[in-house]
Amino acid sequence: MRNADTRVRGLAARAGGWSARHRWAAVGIWVLFVVLAMGLGSAAGRVDVKDSDQLKGETHTAAKIIEDAGIDEPASESVLIQAREAGGKATDADFRAAVDAVVKAVESTGEVTDVTSPYDTRTISKDGRSALVQFDMRGEADTAGERVEPVLKAVEGVQKEHESLRIEEIGGASMMKTFDDAFGDDFQKAELSAVPVALGILLIAFGALVAALLPVLLAVSAIMATMGLMGIVSHVMPMSDTANSVMLLVGLAVGVDYCLFYLRREREERQAGRDSQTALRIAAATSGRAIIVSGVTVCVAMAGMLFTGLAEFEAMGLASLMVVAVAMVGSVTVLPALLSLLGERVEKGKIPWLHPESRLRRKRNVNRESRFWTAVLKGVLAKPVVSVVVAAGALLAVAAPALGMKTQNLTLDQEFGDSLPIVQTYNRVNEAFPGGSEPAEVVVRAADINAPEVTGALADFKARAISSGASRGPVEIKLHDAQNLAFVYVPLVGGSDLDQAGRSLDKLRDEVRPATLGKVDGLQAPITGQVAGSKDFNDQLAGAVVPVFAFVVVFAFALMLLSFRSLTIAITSIVLNLLSVGAAYGILVAVFQHGWGASLVGAEGVGAIITWLPLFLFVILFGLSMDYHVFVVSRIREARLRGRTTKDAIQHGVVTTAGVVTSAAVIMVAVFAIFGTLSMQSMKQMGVGLAAAVLIDATIIRGVLLPAVMALLGERNWYLPKWLHRLPDLTHDEAADAVVTPAARDDEGEPLRV
Repeated sequence: MRNADTRVRGLAARAGGWSARHRWAAVGIWVLFVVLAMGLGSAAGRVDVKDSDQLKGETHTAAKIIEDAGIDEPASESVLIQAREAGGKATDADFRAAVDAVVKAVESTGEVTDVTSPYDTRTISKDGRSALVQFDMRGEADTAGERVEPVLKAVEGVQKEHESLRIEEIGGASMMKTFDDAFGDDFQKAELSAVPVALGILLIAFGALVAALLPVLLAVSAIMATMGLMGIVSHVMPMSDTANSVMLLVGLAVGVDYCLFYLRREREERQAGRDSQTALRIAAATSGRAIIVSGVTVCVAMAGMLFTGLAEFEAMGLASLMVVAVAMVGSVTVLPALLSLLGERVEKGKIPWLHPESRLRRKRNVNRESRFWTAVLKGVLAKPVVSVVVAAGALLAVAAPALGMKTQNLTLDQEFGDSLPIVQTYNRVNEAFPGGSEPAEVVVRAADINAPEVTGALADFKARAISSGASRGPVEIKLHDAQNLAFVYVPLVGGSDLDQAGRSLDKLRDEVRPATLGKVDGLQAPITGQVAGSKDFNDQLAGAVVPVFAFVVVFAFALMLLSFRSLTIAITSIVLNLLSVGAAYGILVAVFQHGWGASLVGAEGVGAIITWLPLFLFVILFGLSMDYHVFVVSRIREARLRGRTTKDAIQHGVVTTAGVVTSAAVIMVAVFAIFGTLSMQSMKQMGVGLAAAVLIDATIIRGVLLPAVMALLGERNWYLPKWLHRLPDLTHDEAADAVVTPAARDDEGEPLRV
């Protein structure tokens, strides 16, 4: 018997229906889109964020002055020569011989310029034990790490000849090379390993190779298309390698999840006796619609990063937004076409002991609802008040450490620990020459840099920088006469202690500069450098917190209100999401700041959360947590529209989505946990925070708090004040009028409205 034509409404249902009817066209359009995006992106090339655009404030002004002058600052290097014993002095004959040997060795490589002896520049520590030979690398600073190897070997050769002394090189180029060698493959390995991990979990979830491959292939194609789009868009808003890595992370997670939601619903309907055409229509009208609601919510959350004013965040936000949008479109268009083409062949490559049919035969049970979650829900719905108190209390207890969160830019030893010799060199240089490895840089621009009043102000600034206590010297001045610029390098008191170095920076900016350089009319003297950049970044980030939080929360609330036409559901969604984010913050603080269980993730001694992470996590998690929430609440509402009581609808919605939500959560947790295994502490924090939040959201929030709260609210779950009835109706497609056929009925024989 042929099914009557089913009338549907809603973008997802119409897109899915068109794709199923025009399957080859839909597949062809998708392939053409991916190929064109990649081709155009490759032809356009990617424009990366410039140093002058990274930050606002003085750091931006200084970078812009240098860029406009056409000056490429070289990568600077230093060689520390230090007596191993406290009695050693810089005036010893061996010490002088070592200094001369280092100068001669690095000059002989032909890779350096402007080599200076510590006896000329007075870069000798107060105790006489340490001295610095300083020089610049030839060529561009960005690629200096690729050319520093001969210099490092020359320094190692001198060390072998002077074993009584410690002779070590450190600087921009050597640090770049060391980190690239040690961690350069970390991201690539993590990105590559994420795909087989996701595929393995999908094989377990579906028990069939073809069904497992579909979500991965669509996610990968969405990522490839987005990489091309990033190249095109970068000519308007520059991108970065960090944005690319975040895009891959988010793209794989949501791309697989969206396809998983759609595919599991279509498969479920076929197992319930629907024909493939009806199963596709139901999946399009339900899971497809939930994907669009979730996708739009995630996109809105990612757009919050655009309000930070930080170029790196803006790049990450736009790249993540694009990959989510592309994955969402692919899931509701090309996936129905592929499922229509494959038909029953989607079950090819069955793994007998994993396939659902085998599981059902072993259980001798045709009920596809999860036994575990059925048992959990029985207890939750029987005592919803107790469940809310216990679950919410537990999450609030987990979130409590977040009240004492300390954020800072991690120092080198915090970021990488003491596993690398260069970190120990960094610490030794800072002990001997506080601030010497990361000096403040004053970029002075004047109409005539050699004018008497300018040279006098420079000399006065140099003297007052030391007399004020901001620096212990030596303060160096490098003139660029042709560009009328001067670079003043000021080692800050505090060195690697960012709080103390920050106070020294404030003295330079607020006291020393106004009293010296500030008295010369028309002169610009922005102060930049590592410490200044960190301070400017933190100040700008702090100013972005309120507008970003407000934007994300308000728009997410509006989307949930329009999508479910329920004020209660919208408020509940926001509160539960904030609770899961708070719990993730608490776990981060407990592990990385207080060190509770830190050894399990290799995070001993960090003592702080990296500054950018809380805002980044909020935006990402607030978007991603909507995946499960929208999917589960959609299924609950669908059951309620079929005539079930609210309590029955809650149980039916949660337990029937348990398998797909669990699979989706396991994939996300696994992908994020991979980043938690990286060597960089900032990446560990990001991976652990994301994985913990998703795990909490998919278990405690989705399995306990959400059903318990909805059970307590009862019919008030669907409350919408009369004054809001004029809002656009973006509710479920299944609420539309439809012609119901014998095949289109639910498991209890009730008509299924699509």
